[in-house]
Amino acid sequence: MQDFPEQGSTARLVMREVLRASDAEAVCSLVRATGTFSTAEIALAASLVDDALQKGPRSEYRFLFGTLSERLVGYSCYGAIAATESSFDLYWIVVSPDQQRRGLGQLLLARTEEQALALGGRRLYVETSSRPQYAHARALYQRAGYVLVATLEDFYAPGDHKTIYVKLLGPSGLSTMR
Repeated sequence: MQDFPEQGSTARLVMREVLRASDAEAVCSLVRATGTFSTAEIALAASLVDDALQKGPRSEYRFLFGTLSERLVGYSCYGAIAATESSFDLYWIVVSPDQQRRGLGQLLLARTEEQALALGGRRLYVETSSRPQYAHARALYQRAGYVLVATLEDFYAPGDHKTIYVKLLGPSGLSTMR
C-alpha cells in the first residue's frame, strides 16, 4: 500500500499487477472518463486487458493498477518488444481526471520502469501523439528523464505526429544518451 489519500478521505492507494475479470470494463470506464481518447482507442485499451486475461502469462501485455477503495484510479500497460533483447514498450498510462496532477502518473511510471527492469528490460519506449491534449503526457515523460528520439510526421492523421521517447533503465540511467 502507498500513502496517496483521496481528497477528504483516508483511503490508501493499492497497487496490484494481478488481473481481474472486471478490469476490462474498469479500464474502459477510466480511459473514457479522461475525455482524451477516441472510441477506437478506448476499445483498444480494453482489448489489451482481454488479451492478458485470455492468454495469462503468455500475453505480451503486463499491467499495473492503482486503486483507491477498490476504484481504479490509474493504470499502466507495458510489455517486452518482440524480437528485441531487452526493449520494452509503455503502451498506456492513464490516470483518473480527479486524481491527475497529484503524482499518481509519476508513481505509475516509476513502478512500471521498475517492473520492466525486473523483467530484463533495459530501454523503455513510449509513443504518443503530438496533439495538444497529450501535452501533459509528454511533459510527464520529459520530467521522468525520457528523451525524444523521433517524430513521425502525420503518422496518426495530418498534423498529428507520433512522438517517440526512450529511457535507459537501471543504474546507468540516461548517462549514455545525452
